[in-house]
Amino acid sequence: MQLFPLLHDTPLAELFHTRVPAGEPWAWVLSQRILMDERLARRLLCEPLSPGMADWISRELGRLRQELEHLKKQHPFSDFGCSPPSGAQSAALKVLLEGSPATLQNLYRSHGYGIYAHHTAFMYSNQMQAIEKPDPVRFDDLVGYDRQIHTLRANVERFLLSKPAVPMLLYGARGSGKSTSVKALRTQYADQGLRLVEVLSDGLEQLPALLELLAPLPFRFVLYMDDLAFASDDERFHKLKALLEGAVYERPQNVLSVATSNRRNLIAQHWSDRPEPDASDPASWDTLQDKLALADRFGLVLTFPPFDQTHYLLAVAHILRRELDHATRNAALQFALDGRGFSGRTARHFVQQHER
Repeated sequence: MQLFPLLHDTPLAELFHTRVPAGEPWAWVLSQRILMDERLARRLLCEPLSPGMADWISRELGRLRQELEHLKKQHPFSDFGCSPPSGAQSAALKVLLEGSPATLQNLYRSHGYGIYAHHTAFMYSNQMQAIEKPDPVRFDDLVGYDRQIHTLRANVERFLLSKPAVPMLLYGARGSGKSTSVKALRTQYADQGLRLVEVLSDGLEQLPALLELLAPLPFRFVLYMDDLAFASDDERFHKLKALLEGAVYERPQNVLSVATSNRRNLIAQHWSDRPEPDASDPASWDTLQDKLALADRFGLVLTFPPFDQTHYLLAVAHILRRELDHATRNAALQFALDGRGFSGRTARHFVQQHER
């Protein structure tokens, strides 16, 4: 078995496909092998560095350095990249050129590995997928929910400082800014180590595997579940309950859950689901309470009430960054009254149409 294997069929294919920064390209190509070695990275993140593993890593780093000199002579190229290196790339290059097994372990503990070393937003279903161009929304894009955003940020800032923080549920009207508030966390705090993972519907089935994947990484992950809702017979809500509270597995300290929903009770209820007042089966009442209790597992519930006309016009003016003249005000109102309703989303759509 070879540590730091080729990422593509040949070194030239690696050079073609690897996004290298400015500078001698082959050193960046080989340092990328170091960053992308998931098997070795996870071992060094989860276990102490044993003497035997240290010897093996030392030999493999020596082999990489010899390969670097060979490639520079065989294929002498000038810059393939135009941008400066990231912190992870610079650290990996230092390990390649002069590092030791201990500095390699510190590389993974400081910068992670693979997609986690290069991205700040991810999507999880049955596997993790990096988001190449995450939504760059900011808290300044929102208007009218200062109290909710302040509470949201205070909880997340505690999380970033390794202080006690609680899972959060943001619920309220459509288009009120719940999802934007969560995505703005990444924009605001990525430089402080926050990473955003959107957990899709199928990913709820794989929550234990997801937590095991994230636990050893040197980042603070917000698990984001958007438009969370379950049918009354959907068993996935038990998986989410276990994540929030009561699982037999340990919940990693570097993971915080945040969900958005249009309703306070996350599981659909029908009148037919409700037991008769004099029902003789206590289990029927227990089942109902179990479903209603899911939202209570979130330690912090933030309500985003619906927009009214005043709030909507304030949002339009905020996005346009100017006071509304009479014509723009009337056009904005007509746009909303045509069936879209008053919301932050409607305000953004109006501005996109109005400014074309």
